[in-house]
Amino acid sequence: MNRVETIRNVVFALLGGMGLVFKHAYQGPLAEIVHSYGGNFVVSFALYFAAVSATTRFGLGRPAAVAATLLAVEVFEVTDGFGVMSNVYDTVDLAANAAGVAVAVALDLATLRLLVNRWKNREFT
Repeated sequence: MNRVETIRNVVFALLGGMGLVFKHAYQGPLAEIVHSYGGNFVVSFALYFAAVSATTRFGLGRPAAVAATLLAVEVFEVTDGFGVMSNVYDTVDLAANAAGVAVAVALDLATLRLLVNRWKNREFT
């Protein structure tokens, strides 16, 4: 993984974290859905980018990042916060977690293609 990919992963992980911090302030359309499930979505999104940085560094790749992220967020949900944190089980949360990972993977692959093309054209130094 090159420096540009690492920076991209950090930026996307931080954006997910910001989404979690600021979701309570959202007052637009579907606010109830955002307040109920947005946290699951953005945490899963952010954790994927952290996981892909780790798994790529150890030669495990993106499928391992998907598996690790889904395992972590879904087990957290099913065990009500690992029995340590406050969490309310809701089966829709499981789908929101999976959707967050799916969007992260799609964004990862789309931006990776863009980065590779720019790298080949030497737009990054």
